[in-house]
Amino acid sequence: MKINNIKTKIWSAAIVCAVLIAGCEKKTPPQAAPVPVTAAKVVLETVPIELASFGVVEANASVMLKSQVAGTIKEVYFKEGQEVKQGDLLALIDPNLYEALLKAAQGTLEKDKAQLKNARAEAARQTELFKKGFASQTDYDNSITAADALRATIDSDKAAVDNAQLKLGYCSIRSPIDGVIGSLLVDRGNVIKENDSAIAAVNQIRPIKINFTLPQQYLPEIRRYMAQINLDVIVNIPSAEKEKPVKATLLFIDNAVDTQTGTIKLWALSQNEDRVLWPGQFVNVTLVLTREPNVPVVPSQAVQTGQQGQFVYIVKPDNTVELQTLTVERTFNGRSVVRALAPGQTVVTDGQLRLTPGAKIQIKDGVESEPQFGTNTK
Repeated sequence: MKINNIKTKIWSAAIVCAVLIAGCEKKTPPQAAPVPVTAAKVVLETVPIELASFGVVEANASVMLKSQVAGTIKEVYFKEGQEVKQGDLLALIDPNLYEALLKAAQGTLEKDKAQLKNARAEAARQTELFKKGFASQTDYDNSITAADALRATIDSDKAAVDNAQLKLGYCSIRSPIDGVIGSLLVDRGNVIKENDSAIAAVNQIRPIKINFTLPQQYLPEIRRYMAQINLDVIVNIPSAEKEKPVKATLLFIDNAVDTQTGTIKLWALSQNEDRVLWPGQFVNVTLVLTREPNVPVVPSQAVQTGQQGQFVYIVKPDNTVELQTLTVERTFNGRSVVRALAPGQTVVTDGQLRLTPGAKIQIKDGVESEPQFGTNTK
């Protein structure tokens, strides 16, 4: 019995020691799973140097249609909002009065022409009589004066006829430019005065102007580039981001800086073939000064901001990441210029929140060789 008790105690002690030894052994933590991310390579692109601003679209030309003669609006030949061409008949002032005035002026002209014919014959007769001594100097002079006076009267009559024809022509109100006509401001049947109430307005929208301002410190640079080439202006409508940007050309720099705002006024001209721009719209304007080739860029979502400033996660050959701080020079079209990076380096574009320096990663869907939105070239 004693021997069995001793064996039992020995086995119990052995089991306790084994447990204690196993508990004292250092446990190895399980290895963390790779973090799934997306990535893209640093690529070289032609990058525009741009100045951003806000602008207002204005009609290239705006004409208020007014009658140059008094009368009653007899007919209106346009629909509000329609596109019109130069020379199109838009409205008619009752021409009856001016047709009568023209006929009266023409009748006076014909009457004076007949009198001139008679006066010339009398002057010729008096001249012959005067040469033969059968007419006095006074009769001769009076006949010549009468003929000359009638010639002057006829010149005046011709001017009266021209004036009457001109006023009759003013009864037909035509569009002076190509454009879009606005609301009818005076209804048919109303009596209007000469150069008084506007009938409608015509705005030329093809081409169309975009007015905008920039800080005065950019003026020397703008003038320098403008002297070399025609500067492009990219116009976007804030409320229609899906619309294709409209191209324009910078044509005008104001001759003075606004002393109250410290800005310089500029305007660009767009052909506006698709009629995307409309007078009165507020737009985002980007003035492209030049384009710089072979600049390293990354998708803007690759750049993060932390306590140490802007940074990116660079993917190393062993599929771990390292953090690199940098400064973004400028951003355009979803891309950022980062001169601190070299072409061909791979940066994380999504999944940065789960990363720390040295973390293992797994790139989903491969590495983009270039940004999906393409290369920006002129």
